[in-house]
Amino acid sequence: MNFQFLKNLDWKLNFAVLFLTTTGLLSLASAKPELFWKQLLFFGIGLICVFLTVQFDWRPFINYKTVILGIYLFIIFLLFITYFFAPTVRGVKGWLPIGPFQFQASEFAKIVLIVLFANFFKKRHISIARVSNLLISFVYFAAPAFLVLIQPDLGSVLILFSIWFGFLLVSGIKWRHLAIALIIFSLAGISMWFYGLHDYQKNRILGVFLPERDPLGANYNVIQAKIAIGSGGFFGKGFGQGTQTQLGFLPEAGTDFIFAAIVEEFGFLVGLLIIFAFLVLAFRIIDIGLAADNNFSRFICLGAVIFWGVQFMLNIGSNLGLTPVIGVTFPFLSYGGSSLLTNLILIGMIQSIVARK
Repeated sequence: MNFQFLKNLDWKLNFAVLFLTTTGLLSLASAKPELFWKQLLFFGIGLICVFLTVQFDWRPFINYKTVILGIYLFIIFLLFITYFFAPTVRGVKGWLPIGPFQFQASEFAKIVLIVLFANFFKKRHISIARVSNLLISFVYFAAPAFLVLIQPDLGSVLILFSIWFGFLLVSGIKWRHLAIALIIFSLAGISMWFYGLHDYQKNRILGVFLPERDPLGANYNVIQAKIAIGSGGFFGKGFGQGTQTQLGFLPEAGTDFIFAAIVEEFGFLVGLLIIFAFLVLAFRIIDIGLAADNNFSRFICLGAVIFWGVQFMLNIGSNLGLTPVIGVTFPFLSYGGSSLLTNLILIGMIQSIVARK
């Protein structure tokens, strides 16, 4: 183990991640104590993963396409197994039980897709406008997205789509091809509305435009989140003193609405610090990507910013009633072992780029 790597890491990025994670742990200790110890355990495992990932020079493997494709096919296999053999939890078949823990393959599919696309686009970004390249990249996205969609997990599908579409936008795709793609996706979205979405999903989308509609049903979660945020004030009600959170009025206070739970108990000031820490994280990764000496590393950083940026906007938006509630967590902040491990492994890959720059 070479501990000299530690001095070469981007510590602004590390401190941003540490602040987000510890704030999430503090909120779980207050609102969901039963989840705190599990998340702390995964955080410890994740830190080990970060250290090992930084130590490991994975760059030579990018020249072996079969290795990356093998990992991709393994994730497809896990998603297949998940759909057919995983137990149903709250209407979703998304978690494979492994002893006392649960493994969510869709979370790891996101990081695998980032690595796959980074390898795919590192040379093809100049010729991405070729129909063959567009179709191949779409198939790479569509295979895991379909298996996640039928779980059903619409939030993860949107994240996978955002990763693929984000890579296309920065890879020199022609505007006419982009316009055609947007028309196709718009038609697909209309078809999904009539034939693919459940009634509760439609009601959540309508709730964004009609915030007072169905206050005890589709809009209940968002209304409670707004009450929690508004009642916290600038300095909050104090640890364990949030009425919406502690009395159970705020649902999913450890995952989807952890931001609202934090603001209620620790105040709008801490909410601003969370947003600031996330912006530091995003801009540091952008700087690392711009300073990287190869396209693969640049695309890894790009994929990470897209991945976390979309999650951030959808989660914050749902807490404020600006976007539909689709079960997307706040990166590093929300409870979720698979999510936290995935995020920390990706941080390790980015820090590996820094250490070997």
